[in-house]
Amino acid sequence: MVPDTRAQQIAGEHYDLVVIGSGFGSAFFLHEFSRRRKARVLVLEWGRHNTHDWQLEHGSNSNVQEDSTYSSNSSKPWVYTIGLGGGTNCWFAQTPRFHPNDFRLKSLYGIGLDWPVSYDDLEPFYCTAEAIMSISGDPDMAAVMPRSRPFPQPPHRMSAPDRMMKAAQPGQHFVMPTARARIATEQRSACCASFRCSLCPVDAKFTANNGLMHLFEHPNVAVCLNSEVRRLEYAGGSVRSVTFVNEDDKEFQITADLFVLGANAIQSPAIMLRSDLDGECVGRGLHESFGWGFETYLDGIDNFDGSTITTGLNFGLYDGPHRSDHAAALVHFENRWFYGMRPERGRLRQALPLIVVTEDLLKPENHVTLDENENARVVYAGPSDYAVEGMVQAKQRLGELLRPLPVQEIFDRGQRETEAHVQGTLRMGRDATGSVVDRDMIHHKLRNLVVVGTSTFPSCSCANPSLTAAALSLRAASRIA
Repeated sequence: MVPDTRAQQIAGEHYDLVVIGSGFGSAFFLHEFSRRRKARVLVLEWGRHNTHDWQLEHGSNSNVQEDSTYSSNSSKPWVYTIGLGGGTNCWFAQTPRFHPNDFRLKSLYGIGLDWPVSYDDLEPFYCTAEAIMSISGDPDMAAVMPRSRPFPQPPHRMSAPDRMMKAAQPGQHFVMPTARARIATEQRSACCASFRCSLCPVDAKFTANNGLMHLFEHPNVAVCLNSEVRRLEYAGGSVRSVTFVNEDDKEFQITADLFVLGANAIQSPAIMLRSDLDGECVGRGLHESFGWGFETYLDGIDNFDGSTITTGLNFGLYDGPHRSDHAAALVHFENRWFYGMRPERGRLRQALPLIVVTEDLLKPENHVTLDENENARVVYAGPSDYAVEGMVQAKQRLGELLRPLPVQEIFDRGQRETEAHVQGTLRMGRDATGSVVDRDMIHHKLRNLVVVGTSTFPSCSCANPSLTAAALSLRAASRIA
């Protein structure tokens, strides 16, 4: 267990760096910052430290239900973990990079927003994040997402349908890159393909518990658990202190030279709103990618012989001029039986579950605000027409995309309630009129406040966001430390 510094022990003290939250954004910033600079650091984490054994025993990543930490006008769930390590606990460890053109939507296709950083700016930090997490990946992906270093681990074993698709479409069908170990490491077992990735039974996926504890156990780092940050106090263009409450609702205050805000894309804007940092973009543009489930019956081809939960990614519906009108779509080839096995004798495994994910645009009406008790409240009106039309087009083209397979029938299994990726409420940009932080993730007005994590995303890729959040934090820390 990480040593838990009690709030009473540190009340009124001054630190070089205060880090709010401990998920991907915060932890990877701390990783790079600590490597470059010796500093006295305080990590404030709302939750407690739940070890891997505790999570398995209790069948949960956290003792706190995320829907108890916000209210909403909608039944849509927003998935995150309150606890040391944040989303590293609950994620499925899918780690594709963003497509180079995801960073240039506005300039290329006249839609959405451009990022203030490019793929090339981020590429070396993608490599570093992949090395830290021992990512398994397909070297052929470099045809779409160029890379300067090879993947640390070889790709997972494809399923039979994946092998057929890759043979027919080698430039667009790839093995899913993952932080689920293909080969056992010193800290992690090899993936057992049990399909319980949120609670990996063999500890094969990268988590804070098996990959980042050295950060939180370092003698220069104090970790204060059960500490909910309520406000930032600031004056003269700088944050001066942070106010938080402990499990007894007692209030404490800490001062520091540098502050990193990495709660998540619901709680980070709530902290800023409680601090009267309520600019035009604060809390606006809450989003995640838009997902739909399908199942394909195959004639004579067995599936489910891959070595991990999702074995293939197909980019055939992703990039191109169509993005001016409707969203890119990414097709996941699944090695898990969402819908059960086929009932016919001899055809038990002749099925292929698919997940199709489209990008979304940031809509200001989807936002985080505060309720009467100054706690986070989500107001969600739904995905953009752009995302929905992208899914309509993907459905129409799915049969053509799957032509290399002996498809008998494609079943529409309906919209997925969530992709578990909370994004976009404190977006980055080139100036304060249309964004909250700059290209280095520093607040436009408060220059000792760094905002990290997926809240800073100015657009919504189809790809899973955690690797990009980690890479952005590594880059930000390298430019500040």
